Amino acid sequence: MLLRKKNIEQLKNQTFDVAIIGGGINGAVAAAALSAKGAKVALIDKGDFAGFTSSNSSNLAWGGVKYLESHEYRLVNKLCKSRNLLMQSYPSTVKEIRFLTCIQKGFRFPPLFVYLGTIVYWLFGRFYTKHPQYLTPKKITASEPVINISNAKGGFEYSDAYLFDNDSRFVFNFIRSSLDNGCIAANYVSSQAADYVGDHWTIAAQDEMTGEAFPIKAKVLINAAGPFVDKYNETTEQSTEHHHVFSKGVHLIVDQISANQKVLAFFASDGRLFFVIPMGCKTCIGTTDTQVDSPLSDVTDEDRDFILDNVNQLLNLPKPLTKADIIAERCGVRPLAIEGDSGGTADWVKLSRKHAIDINKKQKYISIFGGKLTDCINVGDEVSEIVETFNIELKEPDITWYGEPSNTIKDQFFAEAHTINLDQMTGEKSAEPLSERFWRRYGSNAFELLSKIKDDKSQADLLIEHAEYTVCEIEYAAKHEMITKLEDFLRRRSKISLVVRQDDLLNAKGLKEACDILFGSESEEKMQEYVDSISTSF
Repeated sequence: MLLRKKNIEQLKNQTFDVAIIGGGINGAVAAAALSAKGAKVALIDKGDFAGFTSSNSSNLAWGGVKYLESHEYRLVNKLCKSRNLLMQSYPSTVKEIRFLTCIQKGFRFPPLFVYLGTIVYWLFGRFYTKHPQYLTPKKITASEPVINISNAKGGFEYSDAYLFDNDSRFVFNFIRSSLDNGCIAANYVSSQAADYVGDHWTIAAQDEMTGEAFPIKAKVLINAAGPFVDKYNETTEQSTEHHHVFSKGVHLIVDQISANQKVLAFFASDGRLFFVIPMGCKTCIGTTDTQVDSPLSDVTDEDRDFILDNVNQLLNLPKPLTKADIIAERCGVRPLAIEGDSGGTADWVKLSRKHAIDINKKQKYISIFGGKLTDCINVGDEVSEIVETFNIELKEPDITWYGEPSNTIKDQFFAEAHTINLDQMTGEKSAEPLSERFWRRYGSNAFELLSKIKDDKSQADLLIEHAEYTVCEIEYAAKHEMITKLEDFLRRRSKISLVVRQDDLLNAKGLKEACDILFGSESEEKMQEYVDSISTSF
């Protein structure tokens, strides 16, 4: 809370090179790239960082194999390169995973033909992953008995990548990187209006927590508001070549369906890709793909029925999944970039997630449309190049602004972790050793956690029952991660509320203590705010 208050004060008292509206993946990588290259950057979001689309993805960093069907070969090539770069740059976070795909009888293409498509996909991926493998129905059963092969004609395995943690944590680490490089960022700060006068923008900002209004001045304004880009462009009176249409995607979290760490991929009853995705001791199933008119969407009974009906049909489960098995839900809209007017209809099979950047050079204004996690590094680089054409000096234009710390720093961290026997303190039900988890989540900032544990071993204790978060991590989050509401921590900095049932979470031992650490004297108020926010859940 103190970090946020400090940053809001700093937003008021200076003129920035660049102001960014929106703290989803596009805004986060723009801030990380520009701040690392030497620009003076401000970033605000009317909600929490990664609060909409960027916290509701499938957690996949994939090259877009489905775009081969629509012959978007250049896009597949670009996304495969981006995926490989993410895997190289974030080996602790973006990991290779096998996709086991089952093709049903009557599908629009025979299994062998689709399998050949994965060979082409592997070629586009520069052989960076394991090679694809064709599977007969018998081999599908041998590899994954839970798959119902009664209507299967064949299948295959191929590789792509996924985020070991959740998508919003991945986004926040770009925010954290930008903060480390001097960016002034604040969540729950909205832009009510923005005017270009003379040679700079003046943003009418408002603290959504207190109602305080204040100006933010910047030479360049970047609209990275995700699904709200069009709405904000109306506010700033911008005319753009691209606009958004929206596709709602819903995922359901249930108890683990299979211990195999593979993504089970199918074509659902409507012809769209349908996934059963490993999520530690849980499983994420979905997604839907429904055109909607608004960025604001909710999970409906129809969405739940669609996902449950498909998973029950496609898998041999001990008993059918029902709504009572749902632990948590994810719902967001994909903002899909199209040329021309917004609204209308679109062919979701053909419409891709590629990003588009429109520029008003005269007013030094940038709008970022569409995009996906896989392509995020390209977005950061492209935005930096555009900003430089606005005569904003980037002192280190060629710096590598992304990626995990060097192997030297990593080796030093693991050596110090070994010295204090950190991994021996790992909880019994944890999915991985503490050292690996700390490094992936915090990078070089994890040394601060080691220091706390070295002084007091109780800092390595798990505080919240059923959740893999230690005391020192929660203290770190309170100090460095701008936790403004309890949901920020439970849903986005961590994935606790995605893997723990609401009743179990609210009754969990240690939740109140965690709330005390995060919010101090405001603890009870923040806890009640969270309870009220989930009281209308499914």
